[in-house]
Amino acid sequence: MKLILTTHNLTKTDAIENHIVGKIEKLEHIDPTAIDARVTIEHDQTKAPEQQFGCSIRLSVPGPDLFAEDYKSDLYAAIDRVTQKVQQQIRKRHSKDKARNHSEAAKLKQQFQEEDQNSHSV
Repeated sequence: MKLILTTHNLTKTDAIENHIVGKIEKLEHIDPTAIDARVTIEHDQTKAPEQQFGCSIRLSVPGPDLFAEDYKSDLYAAIDRVTQKVQQQIRKRHSKDKARNHSEAAKLKQQFQEEDQNSHSV
């Protein structure tokens, strides 16, 4: 997966980059179909102290992209929270796909059983 990291009013350090890369690798493990991740981190001094650091992630996957953002007083906390939000979105999408496939298979099974009963009764 390709990682695009941008910063606003913040110096990108190796520690921050390594933390983000670790989180993105976990997302890639959960959803291997992900194409790229666009991560934006920012520091906004005009906001309240508990919301000065922001992080947003746009994960490009087949279908609609996944997006999450969060603001915290600590940059690492914001990165962790945004990663959690994207993980929840991935799991929700996966569960919906699984449920859809399951219901389609159940309908097909029921149709086959009905056809089999009709052919035996004639």
